[in-house]
Amino acid sequence: MTRKTIKIIFFGDIVGRPGRRAVKEYIANMRQKPDFIIANAENASHGFGLTKKNYNELLSYGINCFTSGNHIWDKREIFEYIDEADRLIRPINYPENTKGTGYGIFDANGVKVGVINVLGRTFMGMYDSPWQILNETIDKIKKETNIIIMDVHAEATAEKICMAKYYAQKGVTGIFGTHTHVQTADEKIYENCCAYITDAGFCGDANGVIGMEYEASVNRLISAIPDRLDVSDTGYCQINGVCITVDVLTGRALSVKRINEEINISEEKKIMKG
Repeated sequence: MTRKTIKIIFFGDIVGRPGRRAVKEYIANMRQKPDFIIANAENASHGFGLTKKNYNELLSYGINCFTSGNHIWDKREIFEYIDEADRLIRPINYPENTKGTGYGIFDANGVKVGVINVLGRTFMGMYDSPWQILNETIDKIKKETNIIIMDVHAEATAEKICMAKYYAQKGVTGIFGTHTHVQTADEKIYENCCAYITDAGFCGDANGVIGMEYEASVNRLISAIPDRLDVSDTGYCQINGVCITVDVLTGRALSVKRINEEINISEEKKIMKG
């Protein structure tokens, strides 16, 4: 029997070991597994970058694809393995010949899913304009599948909304914002096809400041001195993301629902320390 719909989960930025442990527990305890799981992993290794060890660790949890952002290069070893990491995507609008790839087409239980990662430019840095390369890439993916998910890693809300409205008209299935680590409450479906949220949030310690320790974060603001930031690890984590249902034939998003839950991993933490 031909499948009519699939479910896709997108997790916001995974921050450090607490975020990895929380996502592992969340996936393991899902009553019904989705057909495809995407997670932003640019902060998965001690809050900055992604090591090969952590990449393989997250793969073992059942995550099918990883997007990233401007912090993907923070661990130098990324340059040694990104070309072989066929489940990891870096932003598509880095200069030509940058290592890695900005999109991929993956199998979701027999259904092809295209995934694109892109960086915004407002308040972000001197990155290449994404518009032309996105148009070309979407046309290329649509020759194989109508299901296209885009992670827009950007600071400005208006820039994310503009991208959502524009690419909804081009039939993109889902556009999910990342980077600010604060989940927004504006999930919707544009043009009767494109699931959207301005920021999916983050997965990590709920008692810190966007996943990092409160004390160092507030000291940076008070003193204006760039104190070292460490990942917050109190044992209470939040899981942020979205779950969408997609029409397999048309690639249209039929529903979008925010994921916003807390998980107590303190008992696991005690066992690990013991």
